[in-house]
Amino acid sequence: MSTMQEVASRAGVSKATVSRVLSGKGYVTQETKDQVFKAIEETGYRPNLLARNLATSKSMCIGLVVTNTLYNGNYFSELISQAAKKLDANGRQLILVDGKNSAAEEREAIDFLNDLRCDGIIIYPRFLTVDEMDVIIDKYKKPVMVVNRKLRKHQSHCIYCDHKGSSFQATRTLIERGHRDIAFITGSMDSPTATERLSGYKDALIFAGIGVKEDLIVAGKWSPASGAAAVDTLLARGVTFSALIASNDDMAIGAMKQLSHAAVAVPAQVSVIGFDNIPTAPFLIPALSSVKDPVSDMVSEVINQIISMLDGGYLSQQNQFTSDVILRESVIDGPYYSTALSDREPALK
Repeated sequence: MSTMQEVASRAGVSKATVSRVLSGKGYVTQETKDQVFKAIEETGYRPNLLARNLATSKSMCIGLVVTNTLYNGNYFSELISQAAKKLDANGRQLILVDGKNSAAEEREAIDFLNDLRCDGIIIYPRFLTVDEMDVIIDKYKKPVMVVNRKLRKHQSHCIYCDHKGSSFQATRTLIERGHRDIAFITGSMDSPTATERLSGYKDALIFAGIGVKEDLIVAGKWSPASGAAAVDTLLARGVTFSALIASNDDMAIGAMKQLSHAAVAVPAQVSVIGFDNIPTAPFLIPALSSVKDPVSDMVSEVINQIISMLDGGYLSQQNQFTSDVILRESVIDGPYYSTALSDREPALK
């Protein structure tokens, strides 16, 4: 491996001059810069990243903390892919760090990115509370953005999706289509997204005057297997339901398979809606209805905010994003369609 001294010798300059060229500090003629860059190319020299970061106070890297239990699935694939593409388009690199399995480990991941001298940090928290993240933002001088949580103190430092509102609208859509007995499969209940989606489902039923039937609610764990197990639980309870909402598409797929295995036709006997609108949703038989979160738009706004903070620009106040309910073949009119809310109440604004 070549050294800075070898570069200096080949370029016919001092080691200090090479350091000035690499750091961008201090005056160096263009002719000397050209000689140094030619020597770097010829020797294959790669400057020590950490040393360069210490010298320049800039790494051109943005860190992202996501716990490994969230890596699976289209939602996070899209999030990470879009973040990398957006940062690359702005001349920066993405560094992904595992937040692991606790709030303490998420804090350690943030500290690790800070020690690497990342210019900014994006957090997709699983365990850290809203209050803890407000403290973290106060602690670090560099820009910190939080995804999927609504902060109390630092509202300009967060981007989030209205999961409660989107679940309310999905449930409302089924009610308007004539469904009253609507089952619900939750996500892992240590997830804020799961609790918000469950809350939106309950609020929609209460708003419609239907009321919540707890025996129609089953806990899931985001996986297709847990969706299938939830259907087994519902059938074992002997409850009647003409529609089912699963808190993500993977569980919806598992639920549809298990309903078919139990000779319950989708959508003739049970309509199904999932969340995340995975790429395979339109290609299932029947095509799966789903709630699409604006992941790309959210990531784009997060990156815009981080770069704006770094460059001293204006902070947007667009913090909350809304989702769309995409209806496909897996949803049909329910048994109460003739008296559905759409016939006797104005649509929600």
